[in-house]
Amino acid sequence: MTLRDVAEAAGVSEMTVSRVLRNRGDVSTQTRDRVHAAARKLGYVPNKIAGALASNRVNLVGVVIPSLSNMVFPDVLSGIGEVLDETPLQPVIGTSKYDDDLEEKVIYEMLSWRPSGLIVAGLEHSEAARAMMANAGIPVVEVMDVDGDPVAACVGISHHEAGRQMAREIAKRGYRRIGYCGSSSSADHRAQKRRQGFIAGLSEMGLQLADTCLYAGTSGFGTGRAMTAEIMTRSPDLDFLYFNSDINAAGGLLYCLEQGMRIPDQIGMAGFNSFEVLDGLPMRIATMDSQRHEIGRRAAELIAANELTDAVITLDPVFLPGDTVRA
Repeated sequence: MTLRDVAEAAGVSEMTVSRVLRNRGDVSTQTRDRVHAAARKLGYVPNKIAGALASNRVNLVGVVIPSLSNMVFPDVLSGIGEVLDETPLQPVIGTSKYDDDLEEKVIYEMLSWRPSGLIVAGLEHSEAARAMMANAGIPVVEVMDVDGDPVAACVGISHHEAGRQMAREIAKRGYRRIGYCGSSSSADHRAQKRRQGFIAGLSEMGLQLADTCLYAGTSGFGTGRAMTAEIMTRSPDLDFLYFNSDINAAGGLLYCLEQGMRIPDQIGMAGFNSFEVLDGLPMRIATMDSQRHEIGRRAAELIAANELTDAVITLDPVFLPGDTVRA
């Protein structure tokens, strides 16, 4: 299928078809509609490689995230798409599976296509990946986190501060025997920073963790239930549980309710991320809104501006008390 086929079907010149499909030049609305209708009917897709050879860039934006199954990242992608939908740019998604070597490979492949921009989750990367991003010559934005050394531009929250803020909220509500349930993976950098901030915040309030339960693998209702059962069996006098994610907290909530525990008086609990999908639970879990959609929007705006920048945009996490902490 060629430009000539579309031109013949629409009854116009090849130059006119080219102008319409590139959205260039002064072409009447009626002619544009006729060209687009012919292209759709014929299934014509323009070859943008030729144009890319001239500009050394394609209208794609590489987006590298750890996982598509983690509920965190669809909201980020939604924010990115909301902005890029208003531009000629299209996002292309790659996943690293929380593996630095795989992330390096994905970034290499993305940049080899000479995209118009690159968005990468997190601040921790291999030296080779950092070098590629630093020398890409296109807008590069790291997202989700600001606690570290960005390669270029950066949009996110301070996870260390989010942990500190949660500790202060818990202490203000009179909880004193506090347990932490989270991931043992050092590759989950943002969760580890929240844990460190949480411990620091407790210390500032004259408190310390009474017990800790860590898991390996993926989060989920079952993971949260198992951790809660383990830590409450070991330390039945705990009066609060802080989970690294809402999903794990949901499993903990269901376990405590089944055990007849009075929430939030006998035991309180909180998670992180503010997932709307959990609104159907018997109680709304206290959590921290991590501004995922807005992070995606801000990152895409930096890409769409088509300027090299090292701007750091820090958004504030917002504590949402829900039903599982005392007033």
